[in-house]
Amino acid sequence: MTKPMTKPTAESGRAGAVLAAMAVAAVLAGTALPAAAYDGTNCKAPGNCWEPKPGYPAKIAGSKYDPKHDPMELNKQQESIKAMDERNRQRVDHFKKTGTFVYDVKKIPTQ
Repeated sequence: MTKPMTKPTAESGRAGAVLAAMAVAAVLAGTALPAAAYDGTNCKAPGNCWEPKPGYPAKIAGSKYDPKHDPMELNKQQESIKAMDERNRQRVDHFKKTGTFVYDVKKIPTQ
């Protein structure tokens, strides 16, 4: 024997409305709102609206925030890059002559 169909109750109608509202909210949450661009008060050019924070100088050079890097300290990286390029040149030269790649430059025979 089959069960007789029951009429929808007010409670089931409210559940359907809640589900529909949740579905609409999920769709709206997934859509992106247009991004509002920062339009600073002192823009030097369109999109160039950086301003220093209050109490921070507009120019860092010569201020208390100037790191005053030592030129010799900054030169270390350039010297390291030059040494790396020289090692790579030695590896490539050896590879072109012999057809074998040797990573350790000390193992490359000198001529």
